[in-house]
Amino acid sequence: MGNSKKLSLAIAGLILGASLVSCDDGRGGAEAAAKQFAAAVSVLDVSPVAFDGKDSGVAKQQVQDIFKSLDPDKPAVETGELSLEGNTATVPLNYTWKIGSGEWKYTTYAEFKKSGDKWLTAWNPSSLVPELAEGEILTKGTQSPPRADILGAGDAKLVTYRPVVKVGIDKPLLGAADPAASATKLAELVGVDAAAYTQQVSAAGAQAFVAAITLREEGRSITDEQIAAIPGGRAIKESQPLAPSRSFARAVLGSVGEASAEQIEASAGALSAGDVTGIGGLQQQYDAQLRGTDAVVVRAHRADLTREQINAAGTDPRRVVFQTAPKPGTPLKTTLDPTLQALAESTLAGVGPASAIVALRPSSGAVLAAASGPGSNGYNTAMLGQYAPGSIFKMVDSLAMFRNGMTPDSKVQCTPTLEVDGRTFKNSEGYPESSLGSVTLRDAFAHSCNTAFIAARDKVTQAQLEAAAGAMGVAVEAPKLGAVAFLGSVPGEAAGTEHAASMIGQGKVLMSPLAAAIMAGSVAKGSPVSPQLVLNPDAGAAGGTPGEPTAEAAPPSSTVTPEAPAQASGKPITAEEAAALSDMMRAVVTSGHAGFLATVPGAPVGAKTGTAEFGKETPPKTHAWIVAVHGDLAVAVFVEDGGLGATTSGPLLKQFLTAAG
Repeated sequence: MGNSKKLSLAIAGLILGASLVSCDDGRGGAEAAAKQFAAAVSVLDVSPVAFDGKDSGVAKQQVQDIFKSLDPDKPAVETGELSLEGNTATVPLNYTWKIGSGEWKYTTYAEFKKSGDKWLTAWNPSSLVPELAEGEILTKGTQSPPRADILGAGDAKLVTYRPVVKVGIDKPLLGAADPAASATKLAELVGVDAAAYTQQVSAAGAQAFVAAITLREEGRSITDEQIAAIPGGRAIKESQPLAPSRSFARAVLGSVGEASAEQIEASAGALSAGDVTGIGGLQQQYDAQLRGTDAVVVRAHRADLTREQINAAGTDPRRVVFQTAPKPGTPLKTTLDPTLQALAESTLAGVGPASAIVALRPSSGAVLAAASGPGSNGYNTAMLGQYAPGSIFKMVDSLAMFRNGMTPDSKVQCTPTLEVDGRTFKNSEGYPESSLGSVTLRDAFAHSCNTAFIAARDKVTQAQLEAAAGAMGVAVEAPKLGAVAFLGSVPGEAAGTEHAASMIGQGKVLMSPLAAAIMAGSVAKGSPVSPQLVLNPDAGAAGGTPGEPTAEAAPPSSTVTPEAPAQASGKPITAEEAAALSDMMRAVVTSGHAGFLATVPGAPVGAKTGTAEFGKETPPKTHAWIVAVHGDLAVAVFVEDGGLGATTSGPLLKQFLTAAG
């Protein structure tokens, strides 16, 4: 009985359903056609839509042509309430575009006609954009706001718009002159590759201006008259975001130029060909903050409108359908001191190998100078260099020894040589015999006795070295830095000769000049220095957490984030420990081999030199280091393959400190 009841109900349902369909006024079919059209327009592909009197393939191409300039943006399209009159239906379409930082919203109306049992879409460009006529398209223009400045200490303008001239051949000015001859002459005048530039000029269109070089207006030696004397030669006055000089903090700040193909691809639509963007350094890391948001204008006009017609019309024949205002970027504030940065760079100007000077203010952690010399070839040696620190690491040894109960006056054994597992360690050439034998830790530190520190290896574990380094701000995170940096690496485990080598800053111990300056600064401050370079990082604009590396900025190992940063888990250096280290650093100047710093005016200087062997040569090559504290200033000087710290880096440090006042 139950089954037959179910069957009869099902039959009744079928009859009822059939009667509903037969009474339908066509609204369901029209709504389905409207929804299909809205969905097709939202992906800008109307090929599935059946049009009234228009081929779907032709319509598809026309829609793509209309919106081509807005690519890759697409609209969200929703249907409103349908109005039905006989075999014609009208449906409002609500469009929402996300263009740049703006939202473009509008409503159009689409018409649908019933043909037999099908609803067809009436082709009308005004259903795509209000008042859009047949044969019209949209074009999008953007205008960048001026790029924001990068500021230094006291809001000094480090990177700001400065006047330049763009020098090149303007082909319409050539007249009957030979383009190749003019290009060659101009290339020779401004010092660019003549063959390459001549090829560029020859390949360019007849109306093109082909730039050869951009020169700073200030101090340029090539005159407008020299340029104009070459047929087609032209100098166009512009301004560009530039540092005070071409080399000024370039590795730290980066530069500004046209986006590369790689940058455009990585930007997820934020950059397109011809856009100006940051290249390397802080300019790239904080590009979004500095660049701001472009103004966008969308115009409707006839597809066949030419540039000449636009210029000749007197009033622009295009009509604006949407626009947003530009949003200027936010200046990036840094701690760099323009005077000290320039001084550090001029100090390194004559150094052949890669080199660096880093100066910071221990009391605040402010990085005042981070200079990489000409031998670094544009690399940020100051902040990203990874080198064995050599004997400057004896500052870390000494702190670990203090924590094991020693003082600067404790006695240690300084022998001419020391053998560990078959490897012989010795002191540097010319080590004074008067400081051999049983000497104070202060004396061993002042003359940098390798054997005395290596002999302490059984009492100072590798884990204690790692903890002492962290206590001085080395090989730990730098949450306030706001830039990519290598802050040192000290392995927590090492045995035998590797542990012995660690005691003199070799083995797998690595530091950057920035890390060395932090280490010295922590002694001056009496607590760990947390370095700071960027004062107002906009994490959202930077595209990541301040201090995280950008894709191109550095090798993968350039940031060290230990699983348990020593500052968080270990005991930071105390004022008492720092005072004992200061006492020994002062002895390096008063009785050790940095006596040349005794004449630096002002506050007494404390220092530590370092010479780190590297490579397989006999005798081995060495990196030259020296760190110093001078009042509220901590400085590290480094020269790659530079010989002895005292004789190579020492005079550079003295020159810097004396001039810094």
